[in-house]
Amino acid sequence: MHFVKICGITSVHDAVVVREAGASAIGVNFTTSTRRVGAPLAHEIVASSPGLIHVGIFRDDESSYVLAMTDASGIDVVQIHGTLDGTLLEELRGRNVGVIKALSVGTEEFFSFDETNVDAVHLDGLEPGSGREHSWEALTNRSFAVPVIAAGGLNADSVASVIELVKPWGVDVATGVESSPGVKDPDRVTRFVQMAMSALEREGAA
Repeated sequence: MHFVKICGITSVHDAVVVREAGASAIGVNFTTSTRRVGAPLAHEIVASSPGLIHVGIFRDDESSYVLAMTDASGIDVVQIHGTLDGTLLEELRGRNVGVIKALSVGTEEFFSFDETNVDAVHLDGLEPGSGREHSWEALTNRSFAVPVIAAGGLNADSVASVIELVKPWGVDVATGVESSPGVKDPDRVTRFVQMAMSALEREGAA
């Protein structure tokens, strides 16, 4: 499986665009962001895009909020930025919900986090969602025991070179496929998915 996630989906229309482009997953943002959505809209987005992996994005949110949004929206996976509480992890496992831990490349947490209890790690810069590029140099001194999802400043023109360098399991993009904040551009989405899938295939990511 080649994993290509389009994050920051804010409408049913964009969810359909992403599904038709052949992406693997979509992300809906439940935390403070210009792309934040509520549970009712998130549920509609999930329902409108069968066959995709639906990921809910959280940042330093209370466990009760994470669980409430997960239950109400029907997402398949949570992506946690900030502290991942052990009790929350157990609650999510009990719901058969996958867990991705987001890490900022080069930070103390990036080097110290024990990833063996999560399903994948999401590697981004210091400002996830900003669309800013960052250095991948720290990965030369850090390997992971779980699949790696590369993110941060990616677009159709840069994604192949990042995949060649990092050799991740998957990639994630938001800003790089938008026409304006929170609004996806169908042509950019399609081109990104095509470029990412081709590069993942070449590198033998699975």
